[in-house]
Amino acid sequence: KWMSYSFCCAERQDECEEDITMKWTEIDKKQLKIYATIAFGIPFLLGLLMWYGSSQGRNMSVFPNAQMLYPAAGVMVLLLVTKKKEEVPRRFFISYLITTVLMIGCAVGSAFTDDAMVWAGMTNLVLIFGSIVCGILMLTEKREKRSACGLKGQKWGASVFCILLFAALYLLRQVIACIMEGELSAFTSVLTDPMTWYLLAIVLINYVFVFIAFFGEEYGWRYFLQPMLQKRFGKRMGVIFVGVVWGLWHMPLDFFFYTADPSMGLISVFGHQITCITLGIFFAYAYMKTGNIWVPTILHFLNNNLIAVLAGNMSEEVIAGQEMYWSDLLPALLINGILFGIFLLAKEFRKEEPGNKSGKEVN
Repeated sequence: KWMSYSFCCAERQDECEEDITMKWTEIDKKQLKIYATIAFGIPFLLGLLMWYGSSQGRNMSVFPNAQMLYPAAGVMVLLLVTKKKEEVPRRFFISYLITTVLMIGCAVGSAFTDDAMVWAGMTNLVLIFGSIVCGILMLTEKREKRSACGLKGQKWGASVFCILLFAALYLLRQVIACIMEGELSAFTSVLTDPMTWYLLAIVLINYVFVFIAFFGEEYGWRYFLQPMLQKRFGKRMGVIFVGVVWGLWHMPLDFFFYTADPSMGLISVFGHQITCITLGIFFAYAYMKTGNIWVPTILHFLNNNLIAVLAGNMSEEVIAGQEMYWSDLLPALLINGILFGIFLLAKEFRKEEPGNKSGKEVN
């Protein structure tokens, strides 16, 4: 019986501090290969279909929804292959993997047909039905299985604090951006508009029906990859590397979904580096503080959906086909770096760094 650093740290993070600069074992390397094959191999392979579909003028909105499920799918395959049957919530994992396969099917189909509404509708049904079924099966799994695979909710006091703190920082970021653009009055009017609060209520309720997409990313990035890279590179550099990898993972979407033209794809790639590294620092802080994977899942959901609430537009048009310019990157780096990157100095990151074998905190 074995237990890698990745999985033991989800439940016993404090006990694993001394191991944080250990080299990867052969099992670790095997895990990373399997994870990379699924989490990165599938989206980059399907990126070829995105290129084809985009060149035909077809709607590519199904692809990002499906891609969000791949990181967790990679972790689940790892656990199903390497752990004993009685140690994993098999019903939840298998239902999630089936949902992932169905989402891939919808994405592939949308690349070859012009009927975007049909595929978007099918995708929503798969995501909603999958979230409901997966949620029920997960909650009815034995507590020991959920705990062993990092699915147990815990430290809810600290968890609520992290969620509220993120919401406050998110709004502060919007305020700063509006001040820089001279549009603060417009932002104020949005906050006083009853429709904004109606949309917020709808979004929060909607979490129950789409949670597996955001869990799909966070179970891969925070539960598996973060402890794995922190083990090898230290707490700070490990989290930064997770942000880099997370940003590069978006590349197919950068060129064929987020931007108005593939020529802007490289700008979007750099923009995602800024976003994923800085937000990744805060998400990592929240996960390390709580050990609760549902906290970064909720934070990811809020980050992706609050922009639609503030824009008063719940469609994909808010994030798809954007006009991007190199001049946008420096303000984004400064704002995100100050508001979220500063958490790299939090005590959760100071307990162990490469070269510090004493176990003392590094100031």
